[in-house]
Amino acid sequence: MIRLFRSKMALALTLMLSALVFGVLGYKLIAGFSWVEALYMTIITVTTVGFSEVRPLDADAQMFTVVLIVCSVFIFGFAISVITEYLLSRNSLQLLKKKKVKQKINQLENHVVICGFGRNGQQAAERLTAYNRPFVVIEKDKEIIENFEDEILFVEGDVNEDEVLLESGIKRAQYLVTALPDDALNLFVVLSARQMNSNLFIISRASQVTSVKKLQFAGANKVIMPDKIGGDHMAALVVMPDLITFMDRLSTEGGDTTNLEEVEIEDFKEKIDCQSIRDLDLRKRTGCTIIGYIHPNGKYVINPEPELPLEPRGKVIVLGRPEQIQKLHQVFRLE
Repeated sequence: MIRLFRSKMALALTLMLSALVFGVLGYKLIAGFSWVEALYMTIITVTTVGFSEVRPLDADAQMFTVVLIVCSVFIFGFAISVITEYLLSRNSLQLLKKKKVKQKINQLENHVVICGFGRNGQQAAERLTAYNRPFVVIEKDKEIIENFEDEILFVEGDVNEDEVLLESGIKRAQYLVTALPDDALNLFVVLSARQMNSNLFIISRASQVTSVKKLQFAGANKVIMPDKIGGDHMAALVVMPDLITFMDRLSTEGGDTTNLEEVEIEDFKEKIDCQSIRDLDLRKRTGCTIIGYIHPNGKYVINPEPELPLEPRGKVIVLGRPEQIQKLHQVFRLE
């Protein structure tokens, strides 16, 4: 549709330019006007403004003027209709596109809502895309939305407005990531979102150390300071470079794949009878190694013993190469 409009616009502009050239050359050659006079006569003729002629026209010049008026009326009428159709259709396409996006968002459940599509917001979106996790981004910059709207579900608006949060499906969401550069805005979003969805897991960005406790008090489950993490990471590369490089490769090796996976015990018990980590025997089944266990109460166990009993709401942290993680998904049909 857009290509069709572009071709029509090109045709209309070509015809308009041809009419102007035709008129200038006609008045120059037929009436003997100067270039400026010919251009003036052409403009007042094709626009039908009704100004007087530069000088009296003879019969040939008058017939030429009649032909030019008739042609220009049709040409400019066609051009106006093309421009009008383009503007109306563009508005219709935008409305249709927004309606489709709204329908997709209304169908989402247990999704992730990202507030802000800056540097941190984009990184979060890329990672969620790699994990095939559904998410919605709230952004007020129209240029950013136009650049990424074919790949990402956007809600255009200010996150400070409750209507915008509701439009993103905040009541049905499972996670909220607020990655705004202003701590005060993040605090406001956390407060509003917590009131709308008490079960929401909220992850907030913070720029100042003094904002961490405030965000947690407002309802944030986790508060991340990107600048602090970046500084700690660079210092760690000085103290233990090989270990940090190895840790980086755990999640970046293989592009969109990962070397770490978090799996709920319920996902295993649906396929096999397992009472302990030894019963899972993931090393034999998939090649993966269990490096951690998370109790239902949130307690972490690093490098758990094989005899550690598995609880229904517990989770295991699995380490493996990308192909081993993929086999884990295939064997246990993990989503």
